[in-house]
Amino acid sequence: MWKRLSALWLLVRGDAKTLWRALRHPGAPFWLKAGTALLLLYLVSPIDLLPELTLPFLGLVDDLVLVPAAIRWMLNRLPARLREDLAATGRKHPAR
Repeated sequence: MWKRLSALWLLVRGDAKTLWRALRHPGAPFWLKAGTALLLLYLVSPIDLLPELTLPFLGLVDDLVLVPAAIRWMLNRLPARLREDLAATGRKHPAR
């Protein structure tokens, strides 16, 4: 389980940081919070689209594809004003 989470984190580190900042923004829409909660629930749930027990490699690939795609999809649908605010705060705080 931890290997799966660490591999996902490496793939989506930048988008995950942006999503975290978007969730903490006062103007974050409800659908973003609900979608993130559902995505986290899918990630930790034992139910997968492609089970790891029957298809060991493909069971991990669905998580490595679906989670980053879902995060990117949600970020692309943020309101323009929120995206501008996130871009401005991203420039104020350089990467550590």
